[in-house]
Amino acid sequence: MRIFVGLSGGVDSAVSAALLKEQGYNVVGAFIKIWSPEFIECTWKEDRLDAMRVCAALQIPFKEIDLSNEYKNEVVQSMLAQYQKGITPNPDILCNRSIKFGHFAKWAFESGADLIATGHYARIRKEGNSFQLLRGKDTGKDQSYFLYRLGREDLARTLFPIGEFQKAHVRKLADKFGLPNARRADSQRLCFVGDVSMKEFLSRFIQLKEGVVVDEHGATIGSHSGAALYTVGERHGFTTNDSSVHYVTSVDIEKNIVQVSRERASATRTSVPLSDMHLIATDSAVPLKVVAQARYREKPFETEILQQGNSFVANFAQPQIAAPGQSLVLYDGVTCLGGAIINR
Repeated sequence: MRIFVGLSGGVDSAVSAALLKEQGYNVVGAFIKIWSPEFIECTWKEDRLDAMRVCAALQIPFKEIDLSNEYKNEVVQSMLAQYQKGITPNPDILCNRSIKFGHFAKWAFESGADLIATGHYARIRKEGNSFQLLRGKDTGKDQSYFLYRLGREDLARTLFPIGEFQKAHVRKLADKFGLPNARRADSQRLCFVGDVSMKEFLSRFIQLKEGVVVDEHGATIGSHSGAALYTVGERHGFTTNDSSVHYVTSVDIEKNIVQVSRERASATRTSVPLSDMHLIATDSAVPLKVVAQARYREKPFETEILQQGNSFVANFAQPQIAAPGQSLVLYDGVTCLGGAIINR
């Protein structure tokens, strides 16, 4: 079978390609070029070179696809539009759905691929004719949160070769296979943001204006750099007239006001409305009693999903911080059931 492996230049995707070749697949390495603004020095050229070196070391073909326009229009522009509304989206989730498992997958299959593969720390389980998305074995690296918008059709034609491994073992495999990027450090940032702060990046596209920070009673106690920069639960990036820790409880974009509280509980909620619900198993029945995550790497919490007409609501067993625009991802044990966007 012919498999196109999305190579980022990093260790995880390189080891994925090496494992698949070792297993006898006809492997093609594919590099995806994404958009980066002119004012940021992105590492895509270095990433591309590392991907080419991996292909040379593994003696597999190298291909590339330029999805700069698609990335800008469908990921970045969408993200900016949400920030302007005072909503904080997750660009990694947008990228996976639109770019890697959207345009890249379509191109790969049109180019002769039978399957695609990526270096995500997640697993796919097949039961009969059904496919399920599972957490990666390495709980510290599990990336199923970012993949919840995949469907069974996506899972049926995708492989996650390193999902069964711990990161430390993946590093050892990179040495075993003699990969040229075996010692490359993991990337901790979005490529299109680069080494600048999110504030500096957003200020190039969104008009940010300093405003006031108010307490629960509406009294001015400090200042901020632009309401669009802040999200519920945030504790940094604004000033107050004392040294106490304050939590953002709400953001008013129109009035350019950020409200905060010394009490973390004031930023929490026991129920949130949801939109854009996606269930991997379309026959999943609502109401659902699940555990959920409203942020990546947070401890899952008990949640009940209810349907109200054409919309959904999540009721939490205990108060949680759930910021508008973020994804609430649902799990049954290690199985990812899907998720939805948290509304105001």
